[in-house]
Amino acid sequence: MSEQAAPGAPAPPPPRRRRLWPWVLLLIVVVLALGAGAVSAVLAREVSAESSRTVHIRYEVTGAAEDVTLTYSTWKGEELSTARLTLRRLPWTGELDTKGFMSGGSFEVSLGKSGGDVACSVTVDDGTHRTARASGAFATATCDGY
Repeated sequence: MSEQAAPGAPAPPPPRRRRLWPWVLLLIVVVLALGAGAVSAVLAREVSAESSRTVHIRYEVTGAAEDVTLTYSTWKGEELSTARLTLRRLPWTGELDTKGFMSGGSFEVSLGKSGGDVACSVTVDDGTHRTARASGAFATATCDGY
């Protein structure tokens, strides 16, 4: 005998379909989380390598001026600080080896009231090179972004 609904009896409900979208959404979330984890691992490795690398920085000032003030970035470990130096004669060069180098250094050469002409230059051993010029009383040449 086959099972059939009696005439006039309600038909049985159709079998319940499983919803697929929650599983697709879960799969997308898992893939995004794994991708974010991989990207953060690569970035952490790069930052670690950069912080242990020794970098040589060379500062240079040329020109004809008296009463020149230099302000430049220095690094001690992972701490960035600023040094200030007043010069009476040019040219001047300064060199610095550092670990934990972070880009964003600044080198400013400021002329006093007697004016003059100056040029600043910063060279980092990775090839980064910045230059600037200034002339006149209280002018400033800025080499930054290295």
